[in-house]
Amino acid sequence: MPLQIYKRGRVYWAKGWVEYNGRRIAGPYRRSTKASTEAGARDWVARETEAQIHRYVFGDEPRMTFSDAILPIVEEIGDLPLTAISGRMLKELGPKLKPDACTDTWWREIVTPASAVINNAHDLKNTPMIRVKSYDNFERIAQDKRRNKPSRVERKPADKEWIDAFCRAADRYNAALVRFMFETAARIDQAISIEPDDLRPAENKVRVKAQKGHPESWITVSPQMMDELLALPAKRPKNRKTGKFMKPRVFGYGSSTGYNTRWKTICKRAGIPYISAHPAGRHGFFTELVVRQGVDPVTAAKAGRWSDPNLPMRIYAHAETDEADVRARFRTNHVQEYPVRTPKQQKSKKE
Repeated sequence: MPLQIYKRGRVYWAKGWVEYNGRRIAGPYRRSTKASTEAGARDWVARETEAQIHRYVFGDEPRMTFSDAILPIVEEIGDLPLTAISGRMLKELGPKLKPDACTDTWWREIVTPASAVINNAHDLKNTPMIRVKSYDNFERIAQDKRRNKPSRVERKPADKEWIDAFCRAADRYNAALVRFMFETAARIDQAISIEPDDLRPAENKVRVKAQKGHPESWITVSPQMMDELLALPAKRPKNRKTGKFMKPRVFGYGSSTGYNTRWKTICKRAGIPYISAHPAGRHGFFTELVVRQGVDPVTAAKAGRWSDPNLPMRIYAHAETDEADVRARFRTNHVQEYPVRTPKQQKSKKE
């Protein structure tokens, strides 16, 4: 049964299970809500149910609120006048607030929001702007050494063998999703947002929404891909926040992270390493065309909707030649047609 509350002494307790789509996902519970009122107990049940559903759908990823992100910074420098806050001060908050994090995390979760607040005040009140110099490679490597963990692990792109193995173990929705991203370089949010009206079967075109500075566009897919998309009955995912059903979507997902837990299960079943949507799609697309098939980077970049081919060449093209094979290219085994004789050998020949 779903979670129910009952009074035990002066406080309310909860018993039962947390359910999602008719399936038990957490429990059984027999736990105090620590609330002395029925309303407080029902709030506890609502929060616990939401947390368990989030964990079931998205995995154990941390849920950070705005307060979680900004309050530690406010506690450190909130009483200082803006003119007293320097870029060096913001950078030094990283090791103080998050000693086990990498420099990229310090920049993203501490320096960026703090400098954004300061520069927003500049726009509104003409207070001084702040410019912060990024953490350099020496700082990044030193922090990685302290925490004994690399911060920039190269992403492994998908290849055709991985895609085939994934699709054999997947349901038809996730098989079509991974093939669509691998073929088109679409981002996961663009892919899961596709609705039935975004398909033009006669032209083999699919509309993808605007993202990261690129406008909405119609992209061409293979006839086989279009047939696969048309064969999927559209699903109406539920909005977790409002509880209301969304418009029908081709792949059935309501958020860009909803696929994650399901993909991990599919990869485990297929016996292949887990690869998330971005390296499976955009990284796999560019590496497949440029590195494996020898398509020129300009053509590949245009097909993947990159405005500058230098960007995907720097980030998305993954070298696949083994280092030992590269070294072997320098080895020479020349056959000496005329062997060189030593002076002693030459003298004995004359005698």
